[in-house]
Amino acid sequence: MNYRVLLPADYDSSKKKVYPVIFLLHGLTGHFSDWTERTDLKAIAEKYRFVIITPEANDSWYIDSQVKPQDRYETYLQEMIHDARKRYKPSRLIIAGLSMGGYGAIKFALKNPNEFWMVGSFSGAFGIDKWSDKNGPNHLIGHSIDDVFGPLDSDARKKNDIYQLLKDLPVKKIRELPFMYISCGMQDTTMLGPNDDFIDILKQKNVPSDKYLYDNTQPGGHDWKFWNHEVERFLDLVNQRLAVKP
Repeated sequence: MNYRVLLPADYDSSKKKVYPVIFLLHGLTGHFSDWTERTDLKAIAEKYRFVIITPEANDSWYIDSQVKPQDRYETYLQEMIHDARKRYKPSRLIIAGLSMGGYGAIKFALKNPNEFWMVGSFSGAFGIDKWSDKNGPNHLIGHSIDDVFGPLDSDARKKNDIYQLLKDLPVKKIRELPFMYISCGMQDTTMLGPNDDFIDILKQKNVPSDKYLYDNTQPGGHDWKFWNHEVERFLDLVNQRLAVKP
């Protein structure tokens, strides 16, 4: 499993220090290199003391596929997170992503509320419960979901439906959820509705308003200009929250 790591400038000279570790997940048709080659992430990251890891997931939707048993990307990422804990001993563990990666980040946080300190989703592709090749927003998304999750009534969809995962969380697990930053551009007509729906469920579950920040007021579509803006905003928000004493 390919990946890229960005280290703080003083990492080699400060072996005794610990840093927040941030996993950034790519989107559909993307690859681990997208974050460093299609955004200003390298320049943005220089302002902070974070370890940033961008793993490869191909078009897996970050699950262990029941259609292609050899594709076990949820397991791969869990193993990578475990390795990062041993290797970097993070002061905080954070996960975020764009589109398919935004879905993946939220899914991981809902399945493992204690695992992460903060999670981010930019233009999250949340509609795996109802999208398919026949009724998805487009052939690319619908076909890729069918290829990984199987038919609409499959167990894989039920187990990885973030709306249902959230609805099923008991009160104790709700309290354990990490802080969530969720955003979607105003012109992203495909993803805006599903993101609004997720926020509605957060409210129905009485998730405290200080547990999440949702922004659907920024101009932008489903594109790299928006994601470049959002990753910069997210890293700044991480830094701000780290500076606040608990």
